[in-house]
Amino acid sequence: MPYPEQFVAPMREELTRFGVEELRTAGEVDKAVTQDGTTMIVVNSVCGCAAGKARPGIAMALLQNERKPQHVGTVFAGADIEATERAREHMAPYPPSSPSVALFRDGKLVFMMQRRDIETRDAVAIASHLKAAFDAHCG
Repeated sequence: MPYPEQFVAPMREELTRFGVEELRTAGEVDKAVTQDGTTMIVVNSVCGCAAGKARPGIAMALLQNERKPQHVGTVFAGADIEATERAREHMAPYPPSSPSVALFRDGKLVFMMQRRDIETRDAVAIASHLKAAFDAHCG
């Protein structure tokens, strides 16, 4: 059973207020991933490392870096079930991970940050890692 929307809404807003688009269906995920250019997909989560590390780090990277993905979307694990499953299919061969961040260029996965990469960094280090990925893959 999915998390109630009133429970996840504040956690969604931590990303959407920076222009991150919510992707709530498999079709929306497919459209986002397969568009031309660079697309970042965030698998958001209720866990502490998403709240204290991933979401703040993502926000810093998007606000502070000159280069950034042309498109940024998010699915919420435990709430957007169908969309999260589809996002994870696009992130193969990486195993399911929440939170996680994937960067696609012209529909191909070029960068992946899994939960294990997030748990071992603070928000500033996550932002730095994402900025390096943006610089490497975003025009």
